[in-house]
Amino acid sequence: MLRALGLLGVGAAVTSCAPGLLNLSSLANLPAPGVDAAVLNFALNLEYLEAAFYLAATGRLAELQGVGGNAEIRLPGGLQAVPFQSGDVRDFANELATDEIAHVKFLITTIQALGGTPIERPVLDLSGSFVTAASAASGGKIQGFNPFLNDLFFLHGAYIFEDVGVSAYKGASPLINDDRPGGVLEQAAGILAVEGYHAGAIRSMLYERRNEEVAAGLTVAAVTKAISDFRDLADGPGDRDQGITEPILRPGNSNIVLTDPNAVAYSRLPRQVLNIVYLAPGASRGGFFPNGVNGLIK
Repeated sequence: MLRALGLLGVGAAVTSCAPGLLNLSSLANLPAPGVDAAVLNFALNLEYLEAAFYLAATGRLAELQGVGGNAEIRLPGGLQAVPFQSGDVRDFANELATDEIAHVKFLITTIQALGGTPIERPVLDLSGSFVTAASAASGGKIQGFNPFLNDLFFLHGAYIFEDVGVSAYKGASPLINDDRPGGVLEQAAGILAVEGYHAGAIRSMLYERRNEEVAAGLTVAAVTKAISDFRDLADGPGDRDQGITEPILRPGNSNIVLTDPNAVAYSRLPRQVLNIVYLAPGASRGGFFPNGVNGLIK
């Protein structure tokens, strides 16, 4: 029942590296389905963010209207949609948008089936957050970054999210109680797989353009490495991130599949995920979630 509180060995890591990460008193009084609903609600915050980004990029943000409420979504002024030059990138962006809004609706339905209450969509910042992230990752070289400006900038915006989503789902998997065939764990693993497909495709598209200049004299390879380094620094000690080119074993070669030395995907605990999306270690709000995420795990 209380696997989410550490009976699978993750609790020690949670309490030692991130005091106050979980509302332990609230979760401790919940039955197993309630704990699972709390974990899925944490994931729902991230799915709201991804859905809003891709729907805005494709001019389909109206599809999110009323889903989980109508909290503010901050966008660059005058945004209509990304003026895609590549039909392939445009089509992929639409596929991503369709997948992410489907994830949102699926999680809402699943949480309700568990007897839980799906969280309302939190306030999202898809404007100033990108400016801050790009400036921090590039050491101040890139200013005013707008991921909706063109195809290449859009891919970099997507790159910020997708690798984090993979590690977040993997890190949360031991917290889920329902491991029956077709249960919550299997469905969460299915979403993780889709996020992995997304991340691999985005990394591949960026690798193909690795030598192009993005901004301030920085190439795609340099910018993606800077973003990865920023995420790695924000999430705390240990190496959980890499750019799109191999830095050590085969310098300059492709590093499309993000893995540890055993070719296993990285895991991030909720606190480590929040450090990245808040753009500040230990923060309780900020970055892409100006007022913080919603739910018991925050």
